[in-house]
Amino acid sequence: MRAHFTFGTCALLLVAQASLALAQQDSLAARFRRQSTAAETRGLAEAFKGITTNGTLRTGLFGLRSTGVSTAPVVEAAKRFLAVLTPPQLSAASFPVDDPEWRKWMNQHFYVRQGVGFKDMSDAQREAALGLLAASLSAKGLKLTRDIMRLNHTLGELNNNNFVEYGEWLYWITVMGEPSESEPWGWQLDGHHVIINYFVLGDQVVMTPLFVGSEPVIAESGKYRGTAILQEEQNDGLAMLLALNESQRRAAVIEVSKTGNNNLTEAFRDNVVLDYAGVPVRSFSAAQKERLLRLVALFVNNMREGHARVRMAEVASHLDSTYFAWIGGSHADAVFYYRIHSPVILIEFDHQRPVNLRRLYGERPVRQHIHAVVRTPNGNDYGKDLLRQHYQRHPHPH
Repeated sequence: MRAHFTFGTCALLLVAQASLALAQQDSLAARFRRQSTAAETRGLAEAFKGITTNGTLRTGLFGLRSTGVSTAPVVEAAKRFLAVLTPPQLSAASFPVDDPEWRKWMNQHFYVRQGVGFKDMSDAQREAALGLLAASLSAKGLKLTRDIMRLNHTLGELNNNNFVEYGEWLYWITVMGEPSESEPWGWQLDGHHVIINYFVLGDQVVMTPLFVGSEPVIAESGKYRGTAILQEEQNDGLAMLLALNESQRRAAVIEVSKTGNNNLTEAFRDNVVLDYAGVPVRSFSAAQKERLLRLVALFVNNMREGHARVRMAEVASHLDSTYFAWIGGSHADAVFYYRIHSPVILIEFDHQRPVNLRRLYGERPVRQHIHAVVRTPNGNDYGKDLLRQHYQRHPHPH
């Protein structure tokens, strides 16, 4: 009888523990939904306008034109992805091209996302989703994206194997509009530390807002030990500062102390008013300008090669209206923030305070937690200005 009682008691305890775990997960999910709804309510209260320096959009920067770079491979990859989805998945993943869903992204892991999650995909569906990324991004951009996803698994390992909140496949894809070589459409990848907004109109592509980062940035243990991201963007940013002369550096450094997070244009910050700051690039020598363009290219070259060339030409055409700003130190292992800002591009790179790894790294900004953001100021994030012009030429019911 005693053995029977012990077995029965153990079984009841196991059932109770399982029930408690499910209840805790349900409670966590409910809290995540509340946090997500609150973030969206605040973030979308104001209609999209775009990032400006003074609250007024600068017009005439972005035009409808042919780039000469085909988007057919991206269109075909998107069609293949949509074709392998089940009807419920297709419904969950599909939105109109001008839907507010574009603006519903967030870096934080708790955010409740729309679309189809990699975790819920079959092998064939996952292959097609990765095929869409491969067709849209450069080899560099695809590697960066996959490495960020892998480092999210590392974060789970470092949090007692918590793969409910962190993991390689906790990323979602949505498609806005219908993939077309002539009509506007696009797709979005959304998850912890990587968000890609990819708008397509004819052979034009806008790949902003783009958010990339990780905590940790370098996997020192676990399944993906040795994986590292954003090291070149970090090191070349510091090299850019050190390449300035004394007076240029004084102008560039807007704050010496780096004690917190400094990015200003992350999730739900589509309409930030941010004036130019730092050193004007028009004061740079030819060699310094080339160095800055190489730094910008580290971010832009996550796009397919042809469209990256188009984007870099656009950036270069506004080089003398560009500013480089810095917060933090300049020694070899310094933590810092830098910003590159022009009428057509805004890049922020920031060493952040630990969030999920405070027990390892403390409270101050560290090199093991990086956030980087790329934006298109003056109303063309998400390709919004191109879409506006397209609707002016070709009125659509929307």
